Amino acid sequence: MLYPLKFHPILKKKIWGGERLSYKSEQHEESIGESWEISAVEDNISVVSNGILADNDLQELIEVYMGDLVGDRVYEKFGVEFPLLIKYIDANDDLSIQVHPDDETAKERHNAYGKTEMWYIADAEKDASLIMGFNKETDKAEYLQALHSNKLMDILNMEKVKKGDSFFIPAGLVHAIGKGCYIAEIQQTSDITYRIYDYNRKDAEGHTRELHTDLATDVIDYHYYPKHKVDYTPHDNKSVQLVKCPYFTTNLLVFDRDIEKEYVHLDSFVIYMCIQGKFTISTGECDPVMVNKGETVLVPACFKNVTLYPDEVSRVLEIYVEE
Repeated sequence: MLYPLKFHPILKKKIWGGERLSYKSEQHEESIGESWEISAVEDNISVVSNGILADNDLQELIEVYMGDLVGDRVYEKFGVEFPLLIKYIDANDDLSIQVHPDDETAKERHNAYGKTEMWYIADAEKDASLIMGFNKETDKAEYLQALHSNKLMDILNMEKVKKGDSFFIPAGLVHAIGKGCYIAEIQQTSDITYRIYDYNRKDAEGHTRELHTDLATDVIDYHYYPKHKVDYTPHDNKSVQLVKCPYFTTNLLVFDRDIEKEYVHLDSFVIYMCIQGKFTISTGECDPVMVNKGETVLVPACFKNVTLYPDEVSRVLEIYVEE
């Protein structure tokens, strides 16, 4: 009964949201900052949108299909909780500067998983940028002094970005998305964010947003890293690895001809995020599924051979969990 699954996007309106994601809303709402494509976050469980399993949520399906859906090893480790949160983010303004805890700290403080993530720049306006870490070696004392004297920006590292850039954000790395960035985000299933600076912005009622200074200070990695952008060379019609970490592997696949993918040695689901173009996915065992630009599809772990048929040049993120 399983087949490649698509889900209703869970749309999040944000004060910094733009218009790129409005097409996902039936009312074409504006100021949508995030589209949660696949989610197992509490109270935000994704619901299937296609085929005979439509209207079932992801947790219900894992309860029924277990390893056939997510992979035996993944099911053994995570049970009915899907391990990844897949998003699109549209920043029409600068997002707050933040940091996420690792697994150990998140378990101790929140009884939750930590948050390691990655970003693929699906599009970017001219001069768009990110904040990634510090621009020099620092320590807790210097950080707090800069924070409390309103000079935090002086010690943070700014990265100019363009379409196709990719970044890895381990737990503990201070980071922020800048205005004009449209991003595909892959992360652990966690919604724990420590906000450390928000440019002293005030809402319509004149209130500033809550900061989590004390929580954040103990999880920040204060080291200086000279490079944050992922080095990779695109290769047509072949998967190119962007990030491999204990939580996920993400590859980039740009293709203009039929592609046969074999996952016989992979004990995991596979996710495709269609960044550009459109394609049909066939397992040979069920009806083909069309995947359009901006859509995300989950291929159950039981399918070890799939074929992708592009209608045009397609750019896809291929995501799974390895040992």
